[in-house]
Amino acid sequence: MTQIIDIILHLDQHLVSWMGLFGPWIYLILFLIIFCETGLVVTPFLPGDSLLFALGALAALDEGLNLWILLGTLTVAGIIGDTVNYQIGKRLGVKVFEKENRFFKKKYLTDTQAFYERWGAFTIIAARFAPIARTFAPFVAGIGSMNYKKFLSYNVVGAVLWVFTFILAGFFFGNLPVVKRNFHIVIFGVIGVSLLPMLVPWMKSKFGTRAA
Repeated sequence: MTQIIDIILHLDQHLVSWMGLFGPWIYLILFLIIFCETGLVVTPFLPGDSLLFALGALAALDEGLNLWILLGTLTVAGIIGDTVNYQIGKRLGVKVFEKENRFFKKKYLTDTQAFYERWGAFTIIAARFAPIARTFAPFVAGIGSMNYKKFLSYNVVGAVLWVFTFILAGFFFGNLPVVKRNFHIVIFGVIGVSLLPMLVPWMKSKFGTRAA
């Protein structure tokens, strides 16, 4: 777990090392990371928003990463990941959560269901910007047997908005001197802002219940 935190906080440094080690194969590795983060309910801890931001910053430096390849490859990874997750939810459903363990936490499922109650089908798009919910939203959509054509349309729009927003943000702002000097703080900020869509409803519910 400590290694994962270190990788997330120093993504820029680790990515440069990986690029030197894997060369052009880095695109496949990045594809698999985004696919797993969005497509497998056992890997919600993988970096998503912070990874995209760091990749955009490195692409701006011309460190061997092509901006357009990143945008296209990782958008496709996000679309395929959500599609696989939807199918897993449709076929396995809540059976996955019958036994509580470190990977299948019922709290993740209930939090995502609450997200659906607030946002409806738009959750497929909104959850793209919320860690953990991003991984479980397509799974819950599969459990609820959401119309696949409707799901796919939201899936594509959500993937495009998510990937383009964070990569381009990194591309245009990631190499500002103040950002480079405080990259780990910026990464924390990116993660914090990403969690707001889930934290705000939770806080309202928590404090609202206490007030009542």
